[in-house]
Amino acid sequence: MKAKKPKDITAIFREGTLIDRALAAGVREAIRRHKQAGVPMAIWRNGKTVWVDAATLEPKPRNRRSKPRP
Repeated sequence: MKAKKPKDITAIFREGTLIDRALAAGVREAIRRHKQAGVPMAIWRNGKTVWVDAATLEPKPRNRRSKPRP
């Protein structure tokens, strides 16, 4: 079995891409679950917290890279 290369957490935070992807995936999952349960979702809009029907929310599409990473 091939050993995994340890991740450099400092580099991950500096780059930010993995963190951004994880947050976006979490948002998509939260919207999906709220839609499935039929319950409203609290979001931040115009400087205030508001409750909205999750069915009206559309998650941002996944950012598909045109080229594979080196």
